[in-house]
Amino acid sequence: MSVPGWRTGAPKRRRFSLSHERRVFLLAMGAGLPGVVASLALLWSGDYSTRATWTLGGFVAGSWLAVAIALRERVVRPLQTLSNMLAALREGDFSLRARFGRSDDALGLALLEINLLGDTLRSQRQGALEASSLLRAVMAEIDVAIFTFDDQDALRLVNRAGERLLHQAGERLVGRHADSLGVAALLNGPSPQVHDLTFPGRAGRWEVRRTVFRQEGRPHSLLVIADVTKSLREEELQAWRRIVRVLSHEINNSLAPIKSLAGSLQAIVERGDALGDGADDMRRGLGIIAGRADALSRFMSAYARVARLPAPHKREVRVEELIRRAASIEQRLPVAVVTGPDLTISADRDQLEQALINLVRNAADAAVETGGGVELSWRGDATHVHLVVRDEGLGLAGSANLFVPFFTTKPQGTGIGLVLSRQIAEAHGGLLRLDNRRDRAGCVATLSLPAMDH
Repeated sequence: MSVPGWRTGAPKRRRFSLSHERRVFLLAMGAGLPGVVASLALLWSGDYSTRATWTLGGFVAGSWLAVAIALRERVVRPLQTLSNMLAALREGDFSLRARFGRSDDALGLALLEINLLGDTLRSQRQGALEASSLLRAVMAEIDVAIFTFDDQDALRLVNRAGERLLHQAGERLVGRHADSLGVAALLNGPSPQVHDLTFPGRAGRWEVRRTVFRQEGRPHSLLVIADVTKSLREEELQAWRRIVRVLSHEINNSLAPIKSLAGSLQAIVERGDALGDGADDMRRGLGIIAGRADALSRFMSAYARVARLPAPHKREVRVEELIRRAASIEQRLPVAVVTGPDLTISADRDQLEQALINLVRNAADAAVETGGGVELSWRGDATHVHLVVRDEGLGLAGSANLFVPFFTTKPQGTGIGLVLSRQIAEAHGGLLRLDNRRDRAGCVATLSLPAMDH
């Protein structure tokens, strides 16, 4: 389809243009042309011999040509020098230096700036090479597998730990697709995350971190795979040791009297006076056994509560209502409530109320022993809302076992109040901190929760 007024298929005319060197040469020739013409006219019109005329004319013409060539060289050569130096800088060669670089004329100033530019680029390149060398050394020695994939999920970089993990040399890995390496699934999903994975190098539990960066305008993925098997096993071992220690303590406290009482009751039965003088001892022993059995039952119920804490169902909760309700439940002593700002948080009301009740109960236990009081207050800042429980008890003798599950110094305690409160706080993205008071004897518990975005 052709459009009227347009010529299709016609070849474009190539504009004729002279090079810069030729233009300079022609301009130099043109500048001297009037003088040469005038000189030759005077020679031919003067009373000179033919030989002299031709000699002088040749001299004038030769001088004219020599001056034009010299002028062209004077203009073109520095430009060629600049071009060569810029080309060397572009190729990364910073060893070339321009001569006669000076600041008292335009050309010398340009050459001087080219030299300074070369020095700057060389310094920057040296710094980049040193930083790159340090990065390569760190990547080579770090015991974490690092992979870089381009926007087509092709591997572009791998360190030694990655080579050991995939059990292949880096030369054979670079350029391969993530699917063929068995890590394509790790390039998607949340980060960080922990997986049980099996690689050609070894199997275990791995923490996977992924981030995106751009190189040459194209998105790339950085994949970091760290073996956390040993760390998790050590943490699990420590957790099991603490649980076993607490379980042993609680069970032995129940089994020791049961064993002793069982022996005493057996002796009473063997003497045949179970229905006579030993009846009271029999009833007392059976009562102790029943009490210790109830204690074990409470202990196991507490363990189940800690182990099966559900995820919080969050909704808007007014802090003042929460504080006053928790304070009203404690009946052994009056709990003072210090009015604070009108704040609202996003939380599970039931769980948070249970955490506050636990803290108030502990504070009341401490205050009852000394005849002191308990005070509840709250405050807020830019990022958190802080719920504070203060008591006038004896304070904290030590903090090593505060949050050890089932550890308690109370005769009827379960050892889960603080543990459960801390789990609730952490499930809400907050934290629980206990400290001794600075103004007087006693303890202060601070439950910090994230503030709502407005």
